[in-house]
Amino acid sequence: MSWDAWIRGPEIEPSLYAADFARLGDEVETLLAAGVRVFHFDVGDGHFVEPITIGPVVLRSIAELVHTRGGALDCHLMVDNPERHIPQIADAGGDSVTFHHEVTAEPDRLAARARELGLGAGLAFNPESAVEEVSGAGRAFDLVLCMSIHPGYSGQTFLPESLDRIRALRAALPDEVHVQVDGGITAENVTAVREAGADLIVAGSAVFAADDPAAAYRRLADLVA
Repeated sequence: MSWDAWIRGPEIEPSLYAADFARLGDEVETLLAAGVRVFHFDVGDGHFVEPITIGPVVLRSIAELVHTRGGALDCHLMVDNPERHIPQIADAGGDSVTFHHEVTAEPDRLAARARELGLGAGLAFNPESAVEEVSGAGRAFDLVLCMSIHPGYSGQTFLPESLDRIRALRAALPDEVHVQVDGGITAENVTAVREAGADLIVAGSAVFAADDPAAAYRRLADLVA
């Protein structure tokens, strides 16, 4: 399968990094029932980003549940050596893998490796990196991820200059390459992010910190529909 099969238009991707891990399976089930199609799964190595986050063991534990219900797992590698992790993501049940521009000199080769393993391929870049640095390489990917916070921690505030970066990225990429945005998404800014050109929008605390995560997801989805 591919991104074109997974998505129905603009998608809100709940970020599992912000979930309650004591109730992870239940929260995933609740959101699948609410209509979630794609979950975002952040992997941090303690080097590229300071926190060591969730990894293949957790991914494997939820993959069957997500896939049985028609969902997909979009894995974001916030790591120094993505090549070492890509096979682990494929083996654990990931569907797409995104790695960072800042840590690879051969993005095309890593994208090809991901696709050999049956994964979609994404290229991410941090707020410090210029759109022009990634837009050329990004044409070979399924998606390009514009970070709208400094990666590593959930709950940060959206960087307002990200809207201009999203617009520039969308203008520079072919229509078939998706623009993804991750960081600081709320009900107050999600419409502006969508209007700037993003069609894959990651939301962590805006979903999982809400009293009713399913209702919070549906509100965000309605705002970008």
